[in-house]
Amino acid sequence: MSGMHSTRNRAALFAAPLLVIGALGAAAAPAGATASHPAASLTCRGEDVDPDARVRHRTETVIHAPLRTIWKLQTDVERWPFRQNAVTTAERLDHGPFREGSAFRWTTPIPPNPTTPATRLEITSTVEQLKHNTCIRWTGPAVAEGLRIDGVHVWNFAKVHGGVRVSTEETHTGAQVAADVPAATKILREGLEAWLRDLKAAAEAPAPNPPR
Repeated sequence: MSGMHSTRNRAALFAAPLLVIGALGAAAAPAGATASHPAASLTCRGEDVDPDARVRHRTETVIHAPLRTIWKLQTDVERWPFRQNAVTTAERLDHGPFREGSAFRWTTPIPPNPTTPATRLEITSTVEQLKHNTCIRWTGPAVAEGLRIDGVHVWNFAKVHGGVRVSTEETHTGAQVAADVPAATKILREGLEAWLRDLKAAAEAPAPNPPR
């Protein structure tokens, strides 16, 4: 295993759905977001995150937009690079509606550091459970040279007064994250908050004026 300085630099960009899209810098929490670690994990069709994972985080925010808009943004994978700052490429590996069994591959860059050259993290996610407009659970590995992290990610969507509460919880396992659980948890937290921030900004953006 490479040194922890190298591992932190590589992992720091990785936090997000599936895995965490890590912030390209420190990510501020989205307005209204809260972070907590309740006894009961988020679930989708009765399945939750990895109960044995030591690296985990849960957070949420209220987005003031229609549920259909938020769901569309979250499940239109191939448009992620236009809305999520840390996603550089994204492709569906299947066709048709986003559903259980859908798979997608996406990448995020990792800059050079004193011990490793610039590279990119490749994440392959598979939707294991899904309920339309309600929840998604996907799993899969994120890999780069000398790094592998396995993630389980659950999303819940619930209508509330004035908008939609989007809650998300994710766990990571792997030798690199297990080597420094507090640092890996911080990276995960920043990545999840960055994802919610970008999702909220996209969903609440004013609709463009129609051409005249």
